[in-house]
Amino acid sequence: MALGDLYEATAGDSTDLYYVDTEMYDTPEYGAIYILDAERPALIDTGIGLRWETIVDAMAEVGIEPDDLEVIAPTHVHLDHAGGAGYLAEACPNAEVYIHEVGAGHLADPGRLWEGTKSAVESQIEYYAEPKPVPEERITELTDGDTIDLGDHQLDVHYAPGHAPHQAVYYDPVCDGVFTADAAGICTPATNGVRQTSPPPTFDLPQVLADVEMLQELDPSALYYGHFGDWEADDRLAEYATVTEEWVADIERVRERLDDDEAVIEYFQESTDATEVWGERKGRDEERLNVRGVLTYLDHRDK
Repeated sequence: MALGDLYEATAGDSTDLYYVDTEMYDTPEYGAIYILDAERPALIDTGIGLRWETIVDAMAEVGIEPDDLEVIAPTHVHLDHAGGAGYLAEACPNAEVYIHEVGAGHLADPGRLWEGTKSAVESQIEYYAEPKPVPEERITELTDGDTIDLGDHQLDVHYAPGHAPHQAVYYDPVCDGVFTADAAGICTPATNGVRQTSPPPTFDLPQVLADVEMLQELDPSALYYGHFGDWEADDRLAEYATVTEEWVADIERVRERLDDDEAVIEYFQESTDATEVWGERKGRDEERLNVRGVLTYLDHRDK
């Protein structure tokens, strides 16, 4: 497993679909970028900005040259999903960039997003490249119910704001699969199941659960995780709902006992098994980010 490894998606009815490992946060099998070799070739998500050339190289391996790419479709504007949009738009001059309307302004003018990301991810910012703006005339705004026509494939847009208010998931009927963004949690080969993702500042538990219900109603055979890879749907959506509810309840109980947010964060950092999955630094940073998101949610809920 290494930077630039290219995989063919095989879950469900997947066809014409590949994904490349960008070794996000210097962590193998954490950040996947999807390449759909459709009549109108498409990228789903763009990575963290660094190593965008790895994505272009993977496209070439599939048989798609930069001038041939027609669609760049980040699922949301968190920079681990949209940080490479400006770089890839520059490298692929004929590609239109599609994004939910709530996030469109952040792609055109990413300054506030960059500052907000620094605050959210803290020391992990060293893994990011400062995002380049996408020219406004190359941005197509999406809303719930829209479809991105790819010729022999399509991406049906479903708004999923529980993780972030600018998040959408894309359903491909030909593959009978959903590009889940972060709406179905994290499911990597090393995690042995679904894990929570609850970053600040806009994680919202009731909406996360509503997003899961929406995905269950779509009833896809395959789930395409940004973190990481293609999976049979099986019971993963129900598992994510349970994992997230229990995660929030655990943090709420520990907060009541410790009554100090930094102590709560440290408690979960010390007890996490994420260090066994992603190494000491990324595991602790992941836990800190997700605990902070739940604490922020609890503050807003209780006002």
